Amino acid sequence: MRSDGPAMAAPEEPLRKRKAGVVGPAPESPPGPGRDPAGCPARLRAGTFWLTRIVLLKALAFVYFVAFLVAFHQNKQLIGDTGLLPCRVYLRSVQQHFRGQVSWETVSYAPTVLWLLDWSHMDFNLDALALLGLGISSFILVSGCANMVLMATLWVLYMSLVNVGQIWYSFGWESQLLETGFLGIFLCPLWTLSPLPRGTPTSRIVLWGYRWLIFRIMLGAGLIKIRGDQCWRDLTCMDFHYETQPVPNPVAYFLHHSPWWFHRFETLSNHFLELVVPFFVFLGRQMCILHGALQILFQMVLIISGNLSFLNWLTIVPSLACFDDATLGFLFPSGPGSLKDQVLRMQEEEARGARAPRTHGSVARHTVNLALGVLVAWLSVPVVLNLLSPQQVMNSSFNPLRIVNTYGAFGSITKERTEVILQGTASPNASAPDAKWEDYEFKCKPGDLKRRPCLISPYHHRLDWLMWFAAFQTYEHNEWIIHLAGKLLANDAQALSLLALNPFAGRAPPRWVRGEHYRYKFSRPGGTHAAEGKWWIRKRLGPYFPPLSFQDLKGYFRSREWPYPKPE
Repeated sequence: MRSDGPAMAAPEEPLRKRKAGVVGPAPESPPGPGRDPAGCPARLRAGTFWLTRIVLLKALAFVYFVAFLVAFHQNKQLIGDTGLLPCRVYLRSVQQHFRGQVSWETVSYAPTVLWLLDWSHMDFNLDALALLGLGISSFILVSGCANMVLMATLWVLYMSLVNVGQIWYSFGWESQLLETGFLGIFLCPLWTLSPLPRGTPTSRIVLWGYRWLIFRIMLGAGLIKIRGDQCWRDLTCMDFHYETQPVPNPVAYFLHHSPWWFHRFETLSNHFLELVVPFFVFLGRQMCILHGALQILFQMVLIISGNLSFLNWLTIVPSLACFDDATLGFLFPSGPGSLKDQVLRMQEEEARGARAPRTHGSVARHTVNLALGVLVAWLSVPVVLNLLSPQQVMNSSFNPLRIVNTYGAFGSITKERTEVILQGTASPNASAPDAKWEDYEFKCKPGDLKRRPCLISPYHHRLDWLMWFAAFQTYEHNEWIIHLAGKLLANDAQALSLLALNPFAGRAPPRWVRGEHYRYKFSRPGGTHAAEGKWWIRKRLGPYFPPLSFQDLKGYFRSREWPYPKPE
């Protein structure tokens, strides 16, 4: 019988190997969840925004927290029952303008929940709004999750403060926070409190709403500069900016003394970042990511070089919408059960074709998102026309809810810094040559020549900012400064809490208070004044308002319905 050779022997070979203990390679096991076929940690795919939403919500909650913290610390002194511009008086004047009724027109003119509350306890109301805002924003900041109810509550609370804040809340960042916060409402599910609400993917319409916002913020800032001060066109604005900005910090002192060529480079860089880079957002994923990175870097430079409130921190928030999960994954820890791991699983399920079932809730959600897109597009029409206009107006709103606004900053640069210095004297005769006038010191604005400039961003002192504006206006345009003088004449504790130094602490209040006008300049590093410990040098320009006594102001206070302070 003929043998079939090797073919017949083949089946016995594995058996001999098995008996000898020789086995072939084991079959490969499938990779575990969150790992690629090689068993290494898998990388997040581009195109999803689960982690982006968490970062956005935390960043927005941080800004809300700071805003409500400022409100809690300062609102009573500024707009409270005995504040410098009591909001009760303001609300009453609005009510009288609309025939003395709280009608739809009244509420539309000044949307605030304070219309529904008891005005006889305004300090309590203001504190309650601020504390509620602090509590909600703290929860979102720590947990990274929110729902529409919480985000809408934050928005209503802050809008309620802004719309009664009068001149104290007249800054562009108030409207910017309200627009940013309004979009944030639609980032979240209606009720669910989860960092990764699987039934509510991050809305692309909201993400593009944020990208549209950062585009308008930056382009508006760039256009207002080019159309505004000549120094932006001849590249000399940065020669003055650090010294004359509202509240300089210590870094600004040294940047001011940089070489001329560095200031030219700064100005050119500013124009590039505000006039060219914004268009990157529309040029695909890679350019959009580059746009977000450049804008965040730019805002960090601005934070380092000046105390511009929470403005730059707030501007970072919409920039985050330029990044997807693949870009922001490095911010999150890896490991089984982590948020990053959960997103990887969700991406794998999506890659396999698994889709969430279509429900009435998801249909309603899509409808709401589409309505939001239509609303933002419609409200953007006057904003775009303003951007294109040679008479561009910055930091304005075209609707009472401030949902879509115009933006811009430093369209003109002041070339010299002037300061109003408030002084008091115990002398019975204000015009006596031997009258000793003593300076009041504010929390942050320049005063004492030897005091180092403060470093407080993102916090800010609203009174200090308004004193900067008052310095290049007159006291007739700023009646609140006369109200402040009256409170200083009474050693009013509430008003003095806004200041850093009361020269009459522990003794009788001054008999007279006056405002003096000075020109301030940075001392030169290594110069004589700097050697004496002076950050500033100053020169008197003249009186800002004349010496005032308690008696001088009785009629003034009565005519404006301001509570007459009692001397302490």
